Amino acid sequence: MKDEGAEPYPSKRLGQHFLRDRGAIQRIVDALSPKAEETIIEIGPGTGALTSVLVERAGRVIAVEFDSKLETLLNERFAGLENFKLVMADALTTDFCAEILPARTARLVANLPYNISTAILQHLIRQRACLDEMVLMLQKEVVERVLAPAGTSDRGFISVLVEAYCETEKLFDVAPGAFRPPPKVWSSVMRLKFRPRINAESTDEGLLWEVVSAGFALKRKTILNNLRHASGRLQEILKRNGGASIVLCKANVELQRRAETLTLEEWGKIVQTIS
Repeated sequence: MKDEGAEPYPSKRLGQHFLRDRGAIQRIVDALSPKAEETIIEIGPGTGALTSVLVERAGRVIAVEFDSKLETLLNERFAGLENFKLVMADALTTDFCAEILPARTARLVANLPYNISTAILQHLIRQRACLDEMVLMLQKEVVERVLAPAGTSDRGFISVLVEAYCETEKLFDVAPGAFRPPPKVWSSVMRLKFRPRINAESTDEGLLWEVVSAGFALKRKTILNNLRHASGRLQEILKRNGGASIVLCKANVELQRRAETLTLEEWGKIVQTIS
């Protein structure tokens, strides 16, 4: 592995902030605790500051990078390492299960760009068949939304989605000065472990997420108003079951409640009512 040379400046367009603080890097690696026999996926290796520690401890490191200007730097820095694989691709569309072969499962670590972190989270959850655990650094505000319990204003679609599929734990905060260039906000590192099965009583997961998405369509509106304005398949299903107000009554959900007050169990009851 070669030493760092001249490094390109982070791209503002891509929302890049390269992690530089060695203390923060070590805390992330310690939280992940890579094993000599396992495969680790890293999203957004940047200039390889975290990667350089991972390749020393993990059996295999699959680094997924979108920025083409970093390709030469990363290939040169980790030249000759048999346990390093660089995948130049968009993490929003990458088939991680295919990239880790012949391994069947992997753990993942990432410093996610703030502007697409929620979208990547949703994609990673779709890839859960081959992912056991993730240690992610996101904007502190995003982590607060992800972990927001029912009844709090920060709760949204992503909170319910993550709760359904993952056990979560906030680990620590990271100050802006740990990055180049420093972002205007603090970051937080969190751990997500995938559950063996969805944590909701629902026989139709697709329908569950249609209902939750419709419920949060306009946060200031009641769950009744939002479901009344559902479209497509969901609208037809609600009509067949007597309409949104009848469905909510059967599920024992008060009509004037807002989506952020509903528990995962209550979302499941709504879906059970119309399934």
